Amino acid sequence: MSFPITSIADLRAAGFDDIIDVRSPSEFAEDHLPGAINLPVLSDEQRAEVGTIYVQNSRLEARKLGAALVARNVADHIDAYFADKPGSYRPLIYCWRGGQRSGSMGLILKQIGWRVEVLEGGYRTYRRLVGKALYEDEFAWPLVLLDGNTGCAKTDILNAIDDPDVQVVDLEGLARHRGSVFGGFVDAPQPSQKAFETSLVEAFAALDPTKPVVLEAESSKIGQLLVPPTLWKAMVSSPRIQLSAPLGERAQYLTRAYSDIVADPARLDGIIDRLQGLHSHEVLSSWRALAASGDLKGLAAALMQDHYDAAYDRQRSRSDVKVVGLSVDRLDEARIVEVARSVAALAREVSAV
Repeated sequence: MSFPITSIADLRAAGFDDIIDVRSPSEFAEDHLPGAINLPVLSDEQRAEVGTIYVQNSRLEARKLGAALVARNVADHIDAYFADKPGSYRPLIYCWRGGQRSGSMGLILKQIGWRVEVLEGGYRTYRRLVGKALYEDEFAWPLVLLDGNTGCAKTDILNAIDDPDVQVVDLEGLARHRGSVFGGFVDAPQPSQKAFETSLVEAFAALDPTKPVVLEAESSKIGQLLVPPTLWKAMVSSPRIQLSAPLGERAQYLTRAYSDIVADPARLDGIIDRLQGLHSHEVLSSWRALAASGDLKGLAAALMQDHYDAAYDRQRSRSDVKVVGLSVDRLDEARIVEVARSVAALAREVSAV
């Protein structure tokens, strides 16, 4: 009934019909095993109530209340979720540390006749493996960074790469952030640090360590999330493909890529406010005037000239890795596909050196 894991690959190879997280919804929301569904045996409120009674009143009373609540909740899940499962059904169940919550559901489902297994050590076991991969182990994949000033369409170019010998990981996609003060998504907040790290481990675990992996060149933070140290160390020392494109093309691209911000003047003004202290009052006023007049391409060009390009140049001046330049004349959709093919070819070349 107990299922031990010693590597991330163990879960991928096991082939469970379901991975069921029985922790509370808030625990699940912070992070969970990839592909898991949440069937809590205690809600957040119930868990808090049982914990309060356990600490302040009586352990026995807390356990009695907890058992009653778990039994009712598991019964509800059997009616709502498990009702149509066949006799061959094989789920993996886990809680925080593989204790009472997962054991309780596992025992009931096993009595029904299903081939239930409980993750040994629970979520904490999986989390330790994630931490080891991103904070201790040597990074196993050969990286090539796609660099270039703001507006060079790096993310779109990455996503357009279609080459069997070149792999891609979209760090900004996993972080749900476009990597600048303008980079957040209103309708898709960033994941927790733990969930980001889980996504990273799973993304790389699915890749071939003998083939190059192209990533967008990032700083050590993407929005509010930190790039874990093992990955960051590998990124800092990896070769780079550096894109360059005309300022006008980049400005035009940004008005398309950041259309959600362009359509919200109040949000745009609030973001410009966050750059106070980095630029003079006159510069900020000129940006606001461009925004108010509707000259969004002019605003994008001014922001790149006065803020982003200089920041990129300072960051690159501290690096001594191999850099291969790639000049791009246009950033329309057809040209992005062509550039993606060139990037893939260069990635194969620089990773083979």
